[in-house]
Order: sequence, then structure tokens, then C-alpha cells
Amino acid sequence: MRNKRLLIIHTGGTISMSEDENGKVSPTPHNPLLHNLERLNHPAQLSQENLFNLPSPHINLSHWLKIKARVEQAINLEKFDGVVITHGTDTLEETAYFLDLALTLHVDTPVTITGALRSSNELGSDGLLNLQNAIVVALSEQSRGRGVLVAMNDEIHHAKFVTKTHTTNVATFQTPTLGPCGLITKSGVLYFQHLTEYERYPVEHITKSNIQLIKAYAGMDSFLLEQLAQYGCDGVVIEALGAGNLPPSCLAGIEALQCANIPIVLVSRAFNGITQNLYDYPGGGKQLKQQGIIFTSGLNGQKARIKLLVLLNQKQPFSTLLDYFNR
Repeated sequence: MRNKRLLIIHTGGTISMSEDENGKVSPTPHNPLLHNLERLNHPAQLSQENLFNLPSPHINLSHWLKIKARVEQAINLEKFDGVVITHGTDTLEETAYFLDLALTLHVDTPVTITGALRSSNELGSDGLLNLQNAIVVALSEQSRGRGVLVAMNDEIHHAKFVTKTHTTNVATFQTPTLGPCGLITKSGVLYFQHLTEYERYPVEHITKSNIQLIKAYAGMDSFLLEQLAQYGCDGVVIEALGAGNLPPSCLAGIEALQCANIPIVLVSRAFNGITQNLYDYPGGGKQLKQQGIIFTSGLNGQKARIKLLVLLNQKQPFSTLLDYFNR
């Protein structure tokens, strides 16, 4: 039986950086990962390329579309058996979730994303080990049909719910409420969770991309919401209080957005749990739901923004896609 063919796509980030003598970490002209693959243990035929070399705060929608196109070409046309993407950790979860929703693949070929919290020459660097683990995950037959996976710190997470929880700790990537879907062991991968549903939507052209993300707070007024309604945007995601509530002082802004036909999606700013339309008072979730505000099931703000972006750019009317936020 032939060895599997695996493509590694490098996009930059700490995993591709080095620390100088003053302790500053920055991109280098030559990706250190390109010269270290021989140190890894894997039964695969590896190919690798630098798609770009960017810190992840520089990654935007245009880069997502380039990564998506390259992954689709690798799997659908070049017939790679799996793809690993190296990426900076600040926006890794957003790239992973966009790909999870938007990749058009004819087979359930594994796609794994990884990164590092410590650069290549720092003491305790985690980049090579995370890359090794991502390769193991992408080569596993058990990884097929699970969507885009994030492999970090010996754990496997679904792209949909994983998030960065610590600024510098190597165990930063966690899945609140649910926990990791699998582990990477000495003998391979061990899965113990499935998502109830895997979503994938065709994304051909992005014409609606001005989607704003706002965090609610005690005493929040309508100023920002009314500005968005006046000057226009394609959608608004609000990280609401508790299970999905807002101060009454911002309800005029909600009304202004709705009068401008701007869709509003509500998530919770809380770390764990889901939004629920429980409370029946001005600004309470029950009344907001009755007003047509869209509630989500466990997505954080940045993930809800990506899902709204993808759904707004579908060919069918957005009104027919509202139930997709409950998946």
C-alpha cells in the first residue's frame, strides 16, 4: 500500500518566526519549518509550500479565499490525501471556521490547522510537536468526515467551537462547554466526540462582507448601533449579556438597525453556555427573540460573524437561512 500524500501549507505566524537576541519575535526571510521536516516521524509523502508569511492579525477575508482555493485544488485536482495548514494563533480559530463552512470538497479528506505559542528558537518551542501532531491527525482515517480540525498541545478540537483562551500559554486552545473532540497519543489519535451536524456552504463570491461585532456592557447606549444603522453595514453581531440580554438603553439602536433591514445576530459574552430566550423584560432574550433577533447555539462572537458572512453570501434569500444558526 502506497504512503499517503500530504500537503503542508504555511501561512506564517509564530510557528514560522524566530526570536532575536533582544527577545523580539518577528517573521524571518526563511521559514524555519521548511528545514525541519526530517526531524518528524510520519509514514507519509510530504509536500510543503509557503502560501504567504504573515502574522495572523494581518490575515483577512482575501487570505481566507486564497487558502480555500489552494486546499480545494490540492484535494480535488491534485488528489492529496490530507492537508495541514500552519497559521498564527491570534486568528487561527477564525480561519479554521471559515474553511470549515466554505470548503467545497468532493470527499471528506482531513484538513488540519496548527500553530505555536513559542517561536522556533525559543526554549520549549511547541511548533514542531504541534506540526507533527497535525500530520498524524490529517493522516488518520478516523479524521475523515469531521470537518476542519485544530490540532494543538496533544488535543484535537472542532473548528466550530474552539477558541484561544490564554495570550501565551501553550494550552491556550480550548473548547468551552464541550471540551476537545479527541487526543493525540503515542499510538495515534483517539476520538470521543462527534458534532451533531457538519455544515458546508458554497462560497463562490463575497459581495457582503461589512459585518460588525460589538460587545454589550452594563449601561450600553444606542450610539454605536445607531451609527451602524445610519451609515450602513451588511450585518451586526452582538455579544450580549448572560444568556442573551441587552440593557434597555440600547433598544433604540436595535430598532434603528431593524428599520434599516440589517440582520442582528446575538451571542453571549459569557465563556460557557449558549444563548437562550429566557427573560421577559425590556431587553430580555424573550422579547429580543420576538423582535426577530437571531440567536445562536454556542458560537462565540467571531465565529457568529463568520457564519453570518457565509450565509449572507448564499444564493438563496437570507430569510430562508435563519434556522441555520441553530445548527
